[in-house]
Amino acid sequence: MLSTGAIVTNAYRAGIVVPAFNVPYLPMVKPVVDAVVDLDSFALLEVARIEWLKFECRGPAAVMEEFARWSAPDHVRLHLDHIPVIDEDGMAVDYMPILREAIDLGFHSVMVDGSLLDLRGNIEATRRVADLAHAKGIACEAELGAIAREGTGPQLPYEELYRTGMGFTSAEDAGRFVQETGCDWLSVAVGNIHGAVSAALKDRKKTEARLNLEHLDRLRQAAGIPLVLHGGSGVRRDDLLAAVKRGITKVNVGFEIRQAYEQALGASGGDVSAARDAVYQRTSWLLRDYFGAAGTSSMVAGGGLR
Repeated sequence: MLSTGAIVTNAYRAGIVVPAFNVPYLPMVKPVVDAVVDLDSFALLEVARIEWLKFECRGPAAVMEEFARWSAPDHVRLHLDHIPVIDEDGMAVDYMPILREAIDLGFHSVMVDGSLLDLRGNIEATRRVADLAHAKGIACEAELGAIAREGTGPQLPYEELYRTGMGFTSAEDAGRFVQETGCDWLSVAVGNIHGAVSAALKDRKKTEARLNLEHLDRLRQAAGIPLVLHGGSGVRRDDLLAAVKRGITKVNVGFEIRQAYEQALGASGGDVSAARDAVYQRTSWLLRDYFGAAGTSSMVAGGGLR
């Protein structure tokens, strides 16, 4: 069985997207896995620290336990998303124990986010985690640049953020960062934004983002490894497909399937089966009609590409 790192490398070389679906509620795990299997796709299922602090997935152990019930390794692997060194509230996080726990539980890849540190600090933190992950034979994702989160803190309007390139990942820094950290995948900022997590904004449509493809070309050349797009919900489809041909391989989707779950749960009076069905339908649509990723499992996970 190929490692997750080898699968993502296969996808990178072939220009095939690997969707990564965040599950802030445990009942979302089964419908996501079912949709990926039914469409013969390959995807990651993932959970971030913010999702067990602000939602109901409870943490890495609970997610791993639920994931193991529906495990389909030819189609879905488990990734630990966004473990920050400095969190969304500006607080220092004891991040290494969280990452060690996930690795010991059997997560197939992990992410450390040192993007709120200076470059040197981010390099040092990422190198520690990459060394830890590689010792266990798994891939390490990192982040460089400033990806805004919708609805948090004072922000420029989206169009101004995009026009100025504020927070975009530096190509010069990306080359140095990859070389000095040994990370396997790099999350970059090229116009993408994270979805809102506040209750006040959870039902609002996410801002449609577009991607600076010329800058992405520079990042691919500088980094030379699979690139990751966080905040995949709401990105213009043409931009997304063009980005995949320019090195974006893993694309995170959280807001879109979380909103489907929450809205169906509310409309049905708390019927979890209805909420699960909504997640299945939305995930299926994303795989088939947005990503065009139906039938990719054998292409990237079956060992046909190396």
